[in-house]
Amino acid sequence: MTDSPRLPLAGIRVIELGQLLAGPFAGALLGYFGAEVIKVEPPEGDPIRGWRLRDEQGTSFWWRSLGRNKKCVTLDLKQPQGVALARQLIAGADVVIENFRPGTLENWGLAPEQLRAEQPALIYARISGYGQTGPYADKPGFASVCEGLGGFRHVNGMPGEPPVRPNLSMGDTLAGLHAALGIVLALFQRERGGNGQVVDVALFEAVFNLLEAVIPEFSGAGAVRGPSGSTVTGIVPTNTYRCADDRFLIIGGNGDSIFKRLMSAIGRDDLANDTRLADNAGRVQHEAEIDQVLGDWCATLPLEQALAVLEAARVPAGPIYSVADMLRDPHFQARGLFEQVEINGQPLTLPALLPRLTDTPGRTAWPGPAVGAHNEEVLRQGLGLSDADWAALVRSGVIAQK
Repeated sequence: MTDSPRLPLAGIRVIELGQLLAGPFAGALLGYFGAEVIKVEPPEGDPIRGWRLRDEQGTSFWWRSLGRNKKCVTLDLKQPQGVALARQLIAGADVVIENFRPGTLENWGLAPEQLRAEQPALIYARISGYGQTGPYADKPGFASVCEGLGGFRHVNGMPGEPPVRPNLSMGDTLAGLHAALGIVLALFQRERGGNGQVVDVALFEAVFNLLEAVIPEFSGAGAVRGPSGSTVTGIVPTNTYRCADDRFLIIGGNGDSIFKRLMSAIGRDDLANDTRLADNAGRVQHEAEIDQVLGDWCATLPLEQALAVLEAARVPAGPIYSVADMLRDPHFQARGLFEQVEINGQPLTLPALLPRLTDTPGRTAWPGPAVGAHNEEVLRQGLGLSDADWAALVRSGVIAQK
């Protein structure tokens, strides 16, 4: 039996001061690929521990995923002793992640300029709604609001109806991804002989980064892209169609050769050879006609039969999956997209975190632990606190013991 490979971020110590989603998601990604992530929580714990569905212990299932691989300690950063202990932790760290409202860490004496004066190699990732500078910096910024300002909501939904929000905190997750990327880039630069630096991530900018051609199309042609339902403006056909069994099938037939195969597969050689539809520009002009044909065809077959016809013709197509569908699907299983952990003797399935690395893949070492689970290891032993100091810190509430 061979030893597990050394993970890419092994040896990197991260202090996570954030809570809820954006900062903790960045920390989860780093921890999954080997970083030692120490999560500093208030005495009552991160609020996300109690969000949405919870297990028999009253802890959210979400936390078990988001808190994986983290060493959890409690510090009251509103007390000077709590700040002092946080500074001691940071003194031995490579990275700090925080996602508080701008100015909060400054008030606590934990701003990057206050820390990096003593630790020029420190990488300090800051996640907020609107960034650390600019006229909106002080505004509270939740994902819902920032998805609107960042442009995503304007192009999402049905024309003429209120913009639609996906049932996910997309802006937070995108910001966490950007923060993790920024941290890795800063670590790479430091390895080349540079100092640490501040990674400034804004939720609205993470969403803005998804806008593809929206900006240049407005600048060059004055076009304001709006919502287009289940289609994508200017690309035809790509849509979702209801099948005979009331399941939905996505068809992407927008390549010229693919379109010909698609039309032939559904028995419409006349459209496959129609010169009006030979390229995307022509198909855009006749989008309604094409969608009607595809919709009518899908309505005659159950999804699996329609999908078999399209797959035989090498046309990109697929179903819309629920979580139950994913867990049943052999491809998800073969790709290792689920990991099993145990909570108080009960199994729980977590999603694997990506990207996938062939030689040094990430892994879940343990699920999100209890509040303060690593106080003894990280604070008492790691910082060398005496019994008297420890007892005093617990009595004053600086360190909460559950």
